[in-house]
Amino acid sequence: MNRLWYVVGVLLILAGLVHLGVFVLHGGGTPWEGPVSWRKPFTFGVSFGLSVLTLTWVSGFLAVRPRTRAVLLGAFALASTVEVALITLQAWRGVPSHFNMATAFDTAVARSLAAGGAVLVAIGVTMAVAAFRAAPGVAPSMRLAVRAGFATLLAAMAFGAVMIARGVVAVVTGDQQLAYTVATALKPAHAVFMHGVLLLPALAWLLARALPAEEHRLRLVRLATWTYVGFATAVSALAVAGLTPVSPSIASVICAGAVSGPALGALVLGRLRPRSLGRLRQRLPVS
Repeated sequence: MNRLWYVVGVLLILAGLVHLGVFVLHGGGTPWEGPVSWRKPFTFGVSFGLSVLTLTWVSGFLAVRPRTRAVLLGAFALASTVEVALITLQAWRGVPSHFNMATAFDTAVARSLAAGGAVLVAIGVTMAVAAFRAAPGVAPSMRLAVRAGFATLLAAMAFGAVMIARGVVAVVTGDQQLAYTVATALKPAHAVFMHGVLLLPALAWLLARALPAEEHRLRLVRLATWTYVGFATAVSALAVAGLTPVSPSIASVICAGAVSGPALGALVLGRLRPRSLGRLRQRLPVS
């Protein structure tokens, strides 16, 4: 069953990349930013695809029954696919996907997106609770990475919920343009926390193959976690204050670098240490 969810995740990413190509071929006729752009099917396709792939992999470290895990992953994959499909449909129609109440059809799409978001949040909360249960056979470094990753995912979902709530309030007051303004102000905070659930477990996985001592791996995961959380918190605080020194994409890339830095360093040291020991042994006299 995991293979099916991996296929769904890859297809969503490919769908997003296709729309990046559409934007390039379009020759700039449609702006990159804004409620109507090819950026939305691209970013949502890639982000939801990565999320499906991530939760399929990371859920294997959770203390949940196989049937429950299959139901959660199936619901998450289905909701993600519907979200991407509706956003893509509206992009091709040339109308906004979120907060769009212009017609009965647009209203149905906007409400479906909100309902799908609620499903995704419920699944995220359920998996986060399972992450804090003791799962047998999971190393402490991986356990910490999974728990911290789900915590950051919940933070991203919380900011997303606030974005939707602020947009809906603006729409109710009759100002749809204001809805996009107040909602997108928190995009950096939403984006910067989104993929910690992938980055931190991936770091723990790499460290398990680079460092033999679990104590060292645990320290590096802690360092990466606090570095990531510290930077993401700073970006979020600035976004709440109405300041956006970096775009959501750049903020996410910097966070990825903050997490991957310890992993790359550990991999290099892990490669160099055996070679150094081998050379030292060659130089020692044979008794």
